[in-house]
Amino acid sequence: MTLQEMGAKAKECARKLAAMGPEKERALLEAAEALREHQEEILAANEEDLRAGEAAGMTASLLDRLRLTPERIEGMALAMEEVAQAADPVGRVLMGETRPNGLRIEKVTVPLGVIGIIYEARPNVTSDACALCVKAGNAVILRGGKEALRSNQAIVRALNTALPEGALQLVEDPSRESARELMGLTDYLDVLIPRGGAGLIRAVKEGSRVPVIETGVGNCHVFVDESAQVDMAAEIIFNAKTSRPSVCNAIETILVHSAIAEKALPAIASRLREKNVQLRGCPRACALLPDAVPATEEDWATEFLDYILAVKIVDSLDEALAHIAKYSGGHSEAIVTESYQNAERFLQSVDSAAVYVNASTRFTDGGEFGLGAEIGISTQKLHARGPMGLEQLTSTKFLLRGSGQVR
Repeated sequence: MTLQEMGAKAKECARKLAAMGPEKERALLEAAEALREHQEEILAANEEDLRAGEAAGMTASLLDRLRLTPERIEGMALAMEEVAQAADPVGRVLMGETRPNGLRIEKVTVPLGVIGIIYEARPNVTSDACALCVKAGNAVILRGGKEALRSNQAIVRALNTALPEGALQLVEDPSRESARELMGLTDYLDVLIPRGGAGLIRAVKEGSRVPVIETGVGNCHVFVDESAQVDMAAEIIFNAKTSRPSVCNAIETILVHSAIAEKALPAIASRLREKNVQLRGCPRACALLPDAVPATEEDWATEFLDYILAVKIVDSLDEALAHIAKYSGGHSEAIVTESYQNAERFLQSVDSAAVYVNASTRFTDGGEFGLGAEIGISTQKLHARGPMGLEQLTSTKFLLRGSGQVR
C-alpha cells in the first residue's frame, strides 16, 4: 500500500473514530490483551532487532531503548488499559454562552484527525501512540526506525486484531524517502510528531510541510545552589542521571555554586561513581574531581543519553540561569536549594516545559503527571507544551445553535 493509500484509509477511519464513544475504550482494552496474547511473537521479533543492532554496533543505551521483555510488554499493555479507561477527551464543553441575539455558542473538544508519528528505536512508543491517538478519536500512521522494524511490525499486527480498520497503520519502508513522503502528506495528515534525538526532530521540523509538534530533545540541568542540602542534591542528581540515562528527562549537566562546590562535588561524584558515570568538568570542577576529564564547549550542548555528565562551577544564580538559557533544550530543569527566594526566581526565570525545585527531572512524564501515557514531551509553545497526553491530542470547534438569526 502506498502512503497516499494509507493516508486516504486513515482519513476515512478518522471520520468514524470522531463519532465513537465507549467503542474506543472496548477496542483499546482488547488491543491491550492482544499484546499479552502475542507476547512470544513480539519478543521473537525484538530479539532479531537486538541481534541486528548489536551487529551494527549500537550503544548500550540505544539497545536498552530497543529491548523488550515480558515485564515491558506487560507495562505497555497496562498503559494501554489506563488510557482506554481514562475520561474521553472528545466532546468536552470548554465554553458556553448565549449571545444577546439568542444565538447559543459552545466551544467543544474534537480530535485532531490523522496524526503521523516519526520515531526511533523505542517499540513501546508504538502501543503508547496507538492508545493515545485512538482514545482521542484520531487515526495514526507510524513510521518507526529501521532498528525496531520487526518489533513494530509484530506489535502493530497484534494491536490491529482489535482496532477499527485504518485506525493504526505502520510505514514498513524505513528509508529516508518514506519519511520525506510522509512529511509532505498534506492532503491527509493533520499534524506530524517527531519523537527521538535532536537530529531527527530538526530534520522533520525543517523538512515537513505538515504542521509539526516538536518533542523529546532534552539536555536537562540541575543547579545546586549555595544553600542546598548536599545529601539531597547528590540523591536527586544520581536519580536524574542514572535511573535511565537514555531518556530525554535524564540530566546531562550539573551546575554547582562555587560557595558549596568544595563540599558538594566530592559527595555527588562519590554517588555517581556507583554507576561509573564519566564526569566532564570545567577547569575548576576538574581541580576538585581528580577523575573528571576536561569538558569541551560541545559538551555543554550535548544530550549524551549515556552515563556521561558535564559539570560546571558557577558563581551565582544569574550565571546558572544564563547557562541554562544558552544550552537547554527547553525540556526540564531543576534547582536544589533551601532559599525560597532563589527557588521562586528559578521557577519564574527558566523557560522550559517543566521546572523543578528539589526534585528529579525524571518526573517529566505523562504517567507521573497523572496524564496516563504520553506521545512525547513537547518543547515548543504553540498548541501543546510538556507531556502530551489525551487532552493535547485534541483541538476545538465552535457549535452554534440558533432560531433563525441572520447578521
